Amino acid sequence: MADDAGWPTELRLSPDGRTLTISWGDGARHTIPAELLRVESPSAEVQGHSPDQKTIVPGKRNVTIRDVREVGTYAVRLVFDDGHDTGIYTWSALRDFGERGDEMFADYVAALGDLGLTR
Repeated sequence: MADDAGWPTELRLSPDGRTLTISWGDGARHTIPAELLRVESPSAEVQGHSPDQKTIVPGKRNVTIRDVREVGTYAVRLVFDDGHDTGIYTWSALRDFGERGDEMFADYVAALGDLGLTR
């Protein structure tokens, strides 16, 4: 992994698979819950091919990450214990999860509530 500010210098999966901690070249550090990474996966399965096709994924409160696989030098593929493994998380997407994670999670919980679904 590159050592400049826009690229991670370390990715660390917690022993229980419930969080991914990313250290960045500029000194920033983010710990992102597996649940958020799963329900906001950049995969077409979750995001669709346009904003109106996005799927709200319920029931992932206890999901864990089983594996982190590098994709070239620009991304990782996360393998979740529910079998989901099609999202490719670029460094910029992971940075966005780290910086806007609270907002993203609040939007997700609100969308679940609107649909009568639970985490």
